[in-house]
Amino acid sequence: MDLRQFLMCLSLCTAFALSKPTEKKDRVHHEPQLSDKVHNDAQSFDYDHDAFLGAEEAKTFDQLTPEESKERLGMIVDKIDVDKDGFVTEGELTSWIKHAQKKYIYDNVENQWHEFDMNQDGLISWDEYRNVTYGTYLDDPDPDDGFNYKQMMVRDERRFKMADKDGDLIATKEEFTAFLHPEEYDYMKDIVVQETMEDIDKNADGFIDLEEYIGDMYSHDGNVDEPEWVKTEREQFVEFRDKNRDGKMDKEETKDWILPSDYDHAEAEARHLVYESDQNKDGKLTKEEIVDKYDLFVGSQATDFGEALVRHDEF
Repeated sequence: MDLRQFLMCLSLCTAFALSKPTEKKDRVHHEPQLSDKVHNDAQSFDYDHDAFLGAEEAKTFDQLTPEESKERLGMIVDKIDVDKDGFVTEGELTSWIKHAQKKYIYDNVENQWHEFDMNQDGLISWDEYRNVTYGTYLDDPDPDDGFNYKQMMVRDERRFKMADKDGDLIATKEEFTAFLHPEEYDYMKDIVVQETMEDIDKNADGFIDLEEYIGDMYSHDGNVDEPEWVKTEREQFVEFRDKNRDGKMDKEETKDWILPSDYDHAEAEARHLVYESDQNKDGKLTKEEIVDKYDLFVGSQATDFGEALVRHDEF
């Protein structure tokens, strides 16, 4: 699949992955866990390292001496302190953790950037994106692959304009990230809901009824008996999705379904890191306080060796 075909699929399928008829299609966007490790500071700080740096970046610190880890951590602190007041607040730490956890998204955008920035000015205009993505397809009024490219382009343009905060039809890297990954940005959530409703609302009445809800997840495909999970989803729709009991989901009910207010793991971890490192208990951290507790935030050869000894003793 070439880049343009990939983006075609993205245009249609941002909110979900295609499934087999008997498999459940999941449109709900959940915040991922910060680490797959157990959060037990009495045993190791591995969870905290993954949360603070991202799992892949955390591994690189395990090869550094304590002095090197402290030096790199100090440079990271300078980046976290956005307002440059010499302190890291819980809010700044939360933002940093969320950014670190979404590094794979930024890497994805970075890998695609040069394909669209045709004039290499560090920006991507709507015209650049449209020409790269749709140029050759729009010359064929009747493509044989089943896609309606003009309709997809209209939908993409609407999303591009929503991502483009200043309305100049030219996207910065952050705006282009919001365009490609709208579910990750609060100001893009309305477009995620709108696109989802358009996908599911087959009779175009502006609502999602029970049969449309089930039909999006499951195709009978000649089967008379529904799997148990489908019956459960019918119950979920009646009991929880359709909050006002009018037999259908409106925009707000759809938003509550696909973009639930999850427990904020990044905020909880930031609160934990501040609590453990805040020596004078003023509710914020200096660079010195963070570096003094460097082994909580990042690894090093020393911490990795210590954990190896623990694992050896347990063995």
